[in-house]
Amino acid sequence: MATAVSSRDSESLVARIISELRADPDAQTLLLRALLTNEWLGMPIRLERIEDNVVELNTCTKRVEANVVELNTRMTHVEAYAVELKTRMTHVEADVAVLKGDSLEAKLHRRIRPLLSRRLGLRRTQVLQSPVQDTHPELLEPVEKAFDAGDIDDKQETRIGAADFIVRAQRKADRAPVWAAVEASNAISRRDLERARRTADALRAVFSQDTLAVVAGYRIQPQERRRGNEAGVHVLLVDDEK
Repeated sequence: MATAVSSRDSESLVARIISELRADPDAQTLLLRALLTNEWLGMPIRLERIEDNVVELNTCTKRVEANVVELNTRMTHVEAYAVELKTRMTHVEADVAVLKGDSLEAKLHRRIRPLLSRRLGLRRTQVLQSPVQDTHPELLEPVEKAFDAGDIDDKQETRIGAADFIVRAQRKADRAPVWAAVEASNAISRRDLERARRTADALRAVFSQDTLAVVAGYRIQPQERRRGNEAGVHVLLVDDEK
């Protein structure tokens, strides 16, 4: 019975305390300070600081994201500029190659006779076709007659007309007449070798005389030189410093 009375008293006491606390906010604060540790009492302040930090972090994150977007935009501009610069450089290199090619052809027009004389043993050389002169009638007319007679086809006639240099000469050894078909290129390629070979074969069909397939330029890769040797094409490297 005593226990029951004590329980009711306790409930009454708690109810009275709650009522007084509701009526007095200052008393609530005093009670909380009495019941809670300093760590719990400082929790609201810590939560406010955490919220402030989260807000600041979100702000920093947005700034970083904005900087990333700006950086990506700048990188896109840089890449576009690099592509444009590369394109311009390609055009410049192509222009330089064309100019150098023209220089090589002009140089060969002046030097083809001594080159063929020293390196291939030819004499009395006469240039009948080159990039800087019209095709000589002594070449043009026999080619036209050979085509009309069916000795050469359209492709062979076209190939002769497209050749860089066609030279008529004599071999020093036996004075026998010989024709030289010369393709000029800064960097001698497989295509140059093939052109020279086809032109020489077409000239042989026209004149029924010995012909030489020749390529001339500043450089050639070892594998291309081997192909030239296998195809019977003579390689003349021109010294660019002379």
